[in-house]
Amino acid sequence: MPANLPPQYFEAERRLRSTESPLEKIEILRTMLAIMPHHKGTDKLQAELRSKIAKLNKEAQKKHVIRRYSYHIEKEGVAQVVLLGLPNSGKSRLLDALTNANPEIAEYPFTTKQPIIGMMAYKNIQIQLIDTPAINHSFMDKWLSNIAREADLILLIVNLSTNPIDELTLLKEKLEQRMIKLTAENMLTQEIGYACKKTIIVANKLDLNPAEKNLKELRSRWKKYTPIVPASAEKGTGLSDLRTSIYNSLDIIRVYTKVPSEEPDLNDPIILRKGSTVIKAARDIHKDFVGNLKYVRLWGSNKFDGQRVERNHVLEDGDVIEFHI
Repeated sequence: MPANLPPQYFEAERRLRSTESPLEKIEILRTMLAIMPHHKGTDKLQAELRSKIAKLNKEAQKKHVIRRYSYHIEKEGVAQVVLLGLPNSGKSRLLDALTNANPEIAEYPFTTKQPIIGMMAYKNIQIQLIDTPAINHSFMDKWLSNIAREADLILLIVNLSTNPIDELTLLKEKLEQRMIKLTAENMLTQEIGYACKKTIIVANKLDLNPAEKNLKELRSRWKKYTPIVPASAEKGTGLSDLRTSIYNSLDIIRVYTKVPSEEPDLNDPIILRKGSTVIKAARDIHKDFVGNLKYVRLWGSNKFDGQRVERNHVLEDGDVIEFHI
């Protein structure tokens, strides 16, 4: 599949060739990664750009030229999700409720001073969540935009007991100042340097007054732009729906393999993008499968169990495939 790179990508590539600064190269590479289309035709190019970023980070750290705003957090699990919000929105409490992390939690603002990482279990996979320092009217850590650009998904945490609409307006404004646009779907923007990031609004503190009234107003203003999931990290309300919403927003599927006459291992899925085909799954397992593949049997996808399928058959979440070579 052709990469179909937009003109903005080649403009960024030109700027990359003209600079010698490691920090500037890192920022340009992140911009290139953000504005390119994400499909199987660009998988190799995405990997190359991430490798260059990692190499430049290591080189810069050795030369002591990386400053605090150049945070890079290595992705773990199947995806990376960043939590952003204002003081006392409940980000740390939410991270604690969803993961194995033990963040400092207090009633006073700005408890989180640096990124805190936790792993959220969803069915049989792990998703990385990153809590971040609070954003306010006058301050947003410079490195937050780097983390937000690299993440697969952003959670905007707002406080239903105060004024969530004003909070969202401020968060959107601060992120757009850093050239990050929030969307409900994965998409490209024609504006050079901007990154469109898929977003979920987490309407937290549902257990407090006047949460119901504020939630109704929030939905009337924002629901058409991005999904809204009401929750209470304190009481545990809505967390199951939030986990499912996070997974669904990542646009990934879990596919399992089996060998003839044996049961599949349902604890070890292959993670693929939605829309992936049988041949993509085969390629991810081992490149030799592609050339030697005779046929494939499939369980799931509303097919008869064990039915033969074509190489270009589009897989669905939970499918089991059996390769014959």
